[in-house]
Parts: sequence; structure tokens; C-alpha cells
Amino acid sequence: MADQDNYSDIPQEVPLEDDYRQDPENVARGHKATLANPNVSKEAKQHSRSVLDNEFQEDPATENTKSTGSQSKQKDPGNVARGYKATLSNEGVSQEAKENAKQKLQELQ
Repeated sequence: MADQDNYSDIPQEVPLEDDYRQDPENVARGHKATLANPNVSKEAKQHSRSVLDNEFQEDPATENTKSTGSQSKQKDPGNVARGYKATLSNEGVSQEAKENAKQKLQELQ
């Protein structure tokens, strides 16, 4: 009888060992959540702080990473302008915010 996982010559999309690897970003998120949770012991918070400091090289207070990612890129001016235009047409936005958006939009042009 053939093994259920080997019934085809087509390789599996995700190798089995990849299913059990931890995503470093999710691990860091878990440690940040531990630091923010008031129901967690001081020892657990110390452990999470040391893991973030040593393994991820992050400052949990400011959440600045030393790695370069998509956050380090400049914002697309077109998207910024569209955001300000959306603010101007949104009825749920205060008049003060609309005036601020209008001023910022004029500065972009």
C-alpha cells in the first residue's frame, strides 16, 4: 500500500519541515505582546525583553528595528495625496482635520 503523502509525483507545495518553522516576525510580535500584557509575570517580561534585545535587536518601547524593511522606504506622494483627498471628502472627519489635510495637500502640489 502506498504512503498517503507520496501518492503523486507532484511535489508538495510546502515541504513538511517548513510547516514547523517559526516565523521570526511572529515570534517578535509575541514577545512584544508579552511586554504589553499586564497579566504577565515580571519574569516573563524580562525574558521577552532579553529575547527582543538579543535576538531581534529591537527596542520594544519604540519598536525600531535595525534591519531595513518596507518601512524605511519613502511614501508614495500619489498615495499621500489620495489620502488627504479622502480626508476632505469624508463626512466623519472634523473640520480642523479637513483644514489640515487641505493645507498638506497644497504643500504637496
